[in-house]
Amino acid sequence: MTALPGETPGTGGTDTPQDAVSPPDEAGAQEPTADADPASDAAGAAGVVDPASTEAAEPDAEVEVEAASTEGATEAEVGSADTEGASAEGAPEAEGASADTEAASVDAASPAPELSEAQAELAAQRELRERIEQRKAAKAAPIAAGAGLSGTAADLLAAVRAVESGEKTGSAFFASPAPAQAPRRPAPAAAQPPRTPVPQAAPTPQSASPEALEAVRAVLVEGGAPEALARPAVGALGEQAGELLRTDPWQLLALPGVRPEQADGFARALLGADCGPDDGRRTAALVGWVLERAALQGHTALDAGDVRAALAERAVSDPDAAVREAVEEGVALLFQEGGDEEPEETEADAEETDEGGLAPDADTPREPVRVLLGLDRYALAEESLADGLARLVNTCEKAADWAEAAAAAPSPSAAELIRTTAAAGLVAHSGGEAARAEPAALIAAARGLGLRAFGAAHSEDGRRRLAEATGDPDTAVTLAGLLSGAQGPGRDEDGALALDLLVVLDAPQLDVEGAAVLVEALADGARLVLSGDPGVLGSAGAGRVFSDVLAARTCPQVVSRTPDPGPIGELVSGIGIGELNQVDAPGKEVVIVPVRDAGEAVHRTVQLVADSVPRAFSIPADETQVITVGHGGAAGTRVLNEALKQRLNPGPGRFGGFDPGDRVVHVPAPGRAVPGVVRSADAEGLHLDCGGVPVVVPQERVESSVRHGWALSAHQAAGMRWPAAVVVLPGDAAQGLSRPWVYTAFGRGERHLSVVHGVDQALPRAVAQVPAQERTTRLRPLLEALPTPDAAS
Repeated sequence: MTALPGETPGTGGTDTPQDAVSPPDEAGAQEPTADADPASDAAGAAGVVDPASTEAAEPDAEVEVEAASTEGATEAEVGSADTEGASAEGAPEAEGASADTEAASVDAASPAPELSEAQAELAAQRELRERIEQRKAAKAAPIAAGAGLSGTAADLLAAVRAVESGEKTGSAFFASPAPAQAPRRPAPAAAQPPRTPVPQAAPTPQSASPEALEAVRAVLVEGGAPEALARPAVGALGEQAGELLRTDPWQLLALPGVRPEQADGFARALLGADCGPDDGRRTAALVGWVLERAALQGHTALDAGDVRAALAERAVSDPDAAVREAVEEGVALLFQEGGDEEPEETEADAEETDEGGLAPDADTPREPVRVLLGLDRYALAEESLADGLARLVNTCEKAADWAEAAAAAPSPSAAELIRTTAAAGLVAHSGGEAARAEPAALIAAARGLGLRAFGAAHSEDGRRRLAEATGDPDTAVTLAGLLSGAQGPGRDEDGALALDLLVVLDAPQLDVEGAAVLVEALADGARLVLSGDPGVLGSAGAGRVFSDVLAARTCPQVVSRTPDPGPIGELVSGIGIGELNQVDAPGKEVVIVPVRDAGEAVHRTVQLVADSVPRAFSIPADETQVITVGHGGAAGTRVLNEALKQRLNPGPGRFGGFDPGDRVVHVPAPGRAVPGVVRSADAEGLHLDCGGVPVVVPQERVESSVRHGWALSAHQAAGMRWPAAVVVLPGDAAQGLSRPWVYTAFGRGERHLSVVHGVDQALPRAVAQVPAQERTTRLRPLLEALPTPDAAS
């Protein structure tokens, strides 16, 4: 099998916009890419894997379209579903993202789904649609939260419930043993003993049976596909993958990186003349593929017209019929937005319409009805999340008197946040980096009142900064550690998280599946505060939870009035409102370094990190982070990492391409980027130090989940800060720039920011004219439709 003409992508990987509502397409589309694992590498060499999808899967799944090398070696895919759409406003970038965008939570590996018979699968899908339709008709009878989750979210929920039931401890989901879990506390406690972070390790992939692998290899060889795809096929399709691929070859599209052209060639080799462009199996698989690609870009649903247009481009003669058949077969779910989903017509209305040709209110303009298609996993996650948030709003005790705590707050904004949280079960708090002190003050105040209050961040760096702000390391956890039980308060007697107040920092990084799992774990009466900066890039996974909560106005909102200090804070604040201002930086806190081409950009970047910044600011090279627009290109993360390694830590790469002292980024689960440093390697795997937490990455997962980290993309760097940041903007990066990207990248430096500038007027134009583009989601209307009597007007 070989790639069809016109299929070879370009070479400029970027953090470029991924949130457009238009259906993902290969030609000229900014599509998410994933670093191919060894199987994907082999597939790329044989022409079966999408070259644009075989990039090193990193926490920021970004658009990296780069042709495979002549050796057929594309970069390793970090995490099979690490999607970070790169969007003009922060959609998930695609490098590091394969088909499954997952919640940043538990490091447990997703179990390979085992397919049932076709009739059973069809019945299950129809039952799902019926349940959702019934739920629409009876809002008072919500579905059980989390009941229909699948993929990574289902795995996370299963892990949570296993801990709740006592069947497993949180440490059971880690490869290395962990200390015994602290006793669960059913009652509030004013003070809690410090907790030592539990060493983390990469999850061990579920092994496939030799029989299943052999059966899949036989089918792949018969269809002309690389044998190396056998293990990914079993992981994606289950133990019956061989039989399924033989009867429905287009199921090959479920594998990360496989494109319709390659799946068509595979089907022709197996079915011969018995297949065509309108084969029902093909059209159904294409609908699912289009929706999965949209999810990589951050959408939880897609306009039906966009899906039909994508099918037409794939030579489907009747896209309307194909969409209807896909819905009937349960491949996709159908939703309506706007107008009346099921307008009622009386007999009188019908008679008047028949006699006069027009209904009585024909002159009254009606809101157009928008038809959306979505995958069941995201539909159920959004509905479960909406129900859970409404539950928190309506079950919280509103009579709490925190007046004294508010009076003792360190700032007016912190006092407002404390007063608001006292009277609400769900609160949205927005502000910049300096505003993080306000959630810290809230946690301290709640603990002073004897409540079990915790703050959760998405990264170890965020957890550390929160712990410093509160002055108590026990108050800060990571979301993954909280849900797995490795960090935090444990569970109460009912299996819910044993806490009264949870503050989630960097809330824009929450994807819908991760948020649904988190809210499911909160008990009735608990308070949840979502805190973050609306101007930064969005989540790696599908959805825009924080933005939808803000837009729906179903809960009180507190906007911080605390500005970010210093020249960097002034610069970033201006970018947030679309202005790129020249700021006064007497201490050279902000430095612009003009360059003429990408080669000069790489040279000046290395010079800044290795010499200029350490000499001028006494900031060592290992505390300076390079951020660039894309992974590919002449000044992308790959080229920069290679140049920085040669200068800062030269070596032969004796441990799978890494040497002791190398800065790396580890992706233990889709959507999670964990910076670290290589310490050693042995038969057990690669030993990393990730922010003081020892991590062991098994040998078989090093290539797919670890890459050098001197240079990151903005999506990878979101939610973290360093003493100094060097932002590289080569000339070929202009199309990847947007206001959220610039806002995120420029805000990563605490004391110093250097901008290696080679894009001329493209930078101010992007800040002023390229705002955030909306992702297509359903959470906002779901929140607006649920009963929330205490919601803000």
